[in-house]
Amino acid sequence: MTIDIAVQGHMRSTPLRVLLTGGRAPVTLDLARMLKRTGHKVYVAESMKHHLCSASSAVDRCFAVPPPRQERAAYLEALESLVKFHQIDVLIPMCEEIFHVARGAERLREHCRVLAPAMEQLHRMHHKHEFILLARSLGLPVPETRLIESRRQWIKEDADLQAKGHWVWKPVYSRFASKVRLPKMRSGGNRRGAWSMPLHDLSQTRHSYRNEPPEGDRLSPASPWVAQSYIEGRGVCTYSIAHEGLVVAHAAYENRFRTGRAGASVHFEHLEHEQALRWVRRFVEGTNYSGQISFDFMETPDGQVFAIECNPRATSGIHLFGSGEELVSALLAPERLASEGRMAVPGPDAKAMLLLPMLGVGLKYACTPSRLRKWAHAWKGARDVVYARGDGRPWLQQPRIVLDAWRLARNHRVSLTEALTHDIEWNGE
Repeated sequence: MTIDIAVQGHMRSTPLRVLLTGGRAPVTLDLARMLKRTGHKVYVAESMKHHLCSASSAVDRCFAVPPPRQERAAYLEALESLVKFHQIDVLIPMCEEIFHVARGAERLREHCRVLAPAMEQLHRMHHKHEFILLARSLGLPVPETRLIESRRQWIKEDADLQAKGHWVWKPVYSRFASKVRLPKMRSGGNRRGAWSMPLHDLSQTRHSYRNEPPEGDRLSPASPWVAQSYIEGRGVCTYSIAHEGLVVAHAAYENRFRTGRAGASVHFEHLEHEQALRWVRRFVEGTNYSGQISFDFMETPDGQVFAIECNPRATSGIHLFGSGEELVSALLAPERLASEGRMAVPGPDAKAMLLLPMLGVGLKYACTPSRLRKWAHAWKGARDVVYARGDGRPWLQQPRIVLDAWRLARNHRVSLTEALTHDIEWNGE
């Protein structure tokens, strides 16, 4: 597959040299395979010592780079050197390191195309309160959301909100629901004043289920939280690629099987969802957005959708695009799809999963026959996104990655999930 693309002011119709960052992520591995399958040369830059892409035959070369969160200047310098030396045509940040890449995008664009929006736009979409304000200004439905910047405000708001329904509490800078506090479910609904939270947060509340504010510097104007009105219904996730306000690729899937009650999805099945697509199109058009963008929605029983979060980067919807030819076109030549009025979408029966965590979900459901049957139906026909015929080494790399993350989590006293993003995340610095 060759793509006509403007690189450094010239049109080229040839396989491209593509540099991906975030080689630890399954979405990066899947995209690397799609790029290789369609004839492109794939390079990966990653700060984690062991990662999925380092073992993949789809990657021509992997490079170790400094951790962007701790050493941003050195990280950007390393990327610029790689781009120049290997004559990279397109740089695609895949995970949260996109915020660090955006800081140096101007100088990187002197040498290649960089698929990263402006930092100001990224920040507004990443910040969980700013995003709600932005969506509301466009007339889009979102839940009531309050910004909490101090312990005193937390206590005051908590007392006020108790009488107004059920609320979700989370940091404005967070990912994979690692610190989300949800209303504790009970047989007739939610029980006010009782909260479920990740195990690593229990020490902060002395094993109490009271909604205590986080301690110390974990709550401040620089590190605020939000309280968001809880919406009952089903979770729907979307992944899209946009070009100058037009959606050129889109996928949606139900958030049914997750790591924990509010965690990341581990199973992905194509879902036709017109309401979510209309919401995404209005947002993309209203912000004139270009790049990868993802949303988490709650759909009420009467079919209304409310966006609760935005991730202006790649997410798991990538896994639904199969061989990926249309997705690669949307990433590398979005102007072509936009001019033709086309939108890349997954096949009608597209299904994928993260096999190991999906097995964990099955074990959790083992004692509930009805839920186990639904799990077995979801499992059937879903491909594992890490394993691929002819490229099985990344699957064997997973225990080493988990061991590295476990050591980091122990040393820094964070959760395993947080350890996996410790060196790339961006929290408003």
